[in-house]
Amino acid sequence: MLKHIVMWKLKDQAEGADKASNARKMKALLDGCAGLVPGMLKFEAMLAQPGLEATYDVVLYSEFESRAALDAYQDHPDHVAIKPFIGAIREGRQCMDYEI
Repeated sequence: MLKHIVMWKLKDQAEGADKASNARKMKALLDGCAGLVPGMLKFEAMLAQPGLEATYDVVLYSEFESRAALDAYQDHPDHVAIKPFIGAIREGRQCMDYEI
């Protein structure tokens, strides 16, 4: 099994909207990617929550049964379609994939 964790820090303003609006839109786009491919076991996008420590604004926690399943997700047209928006609003991105 592979875990795929991504965290994004968003720009204060981008694409004509503020950080909070873009974060909500990004989460909705990511939520639309849940269940896109066979072998996707878990897929959870979350926003930083007031009152809890967070150095990033959006996090994606996902699990895949294999590298092939993760690759299928990465290449899926619905996932590829949201990348330009995320690229335009992000200030930074961190990612880690690991097998367990």
